[in-house]
Amino acid sequence: MSSSYATERPAGTGAAPDTTGWIGLVVFAGIMMLVLGGFQMVEGFTALYREEVYLVSADGLLFQPDYTTWGWGHLIFGLITTATGAGVLAGQTWARVTGIVIAGIGALIHFSFLAAAPVWCSILICMDVLVIYALAAHGRDVRSKP
Repeated sequence: MSSSYATERPAGTGAAPDTTGWIGLVVFAGIMMLVLGGFQMVEGFTALYREEVYLVSADGLLFQPDYTTWGWGHLIFGLITTATGAGVLAGQTWARVTGIVIAGIGALIHFSFLAAAPVWCSILICMDVLVIYALAAHGRDVRSKP
């Protein structure tokens, strides 16, 4: 039976990797990616089924697609973000790198959607920036089990 506790490492395997107090920030980033993915999906469903709740029509957006296109884009992007957040929590390196890219793209997407929902998109942009910082600066603190 094996355990992932550092104090129960087999003899001769070297010292346990150092963990820092920043691990909480990386876990926060993983959880935020799960939440942001959920928010993206809600935003996608809203664009698909209730576009009248947005402040401007599709003509007033930075780009000119219809809300159906935005809805499907947000829905798919939300699913990818959620899966990547789960990977970050599992300590996967691919998820950390992908998470930085996804958070950057998410911030740009929300910036282009800012006219339709200014407060909502501003909050999501701030969350994306926090995720980028946590994964870029302290992402190594969460590692997958060998």
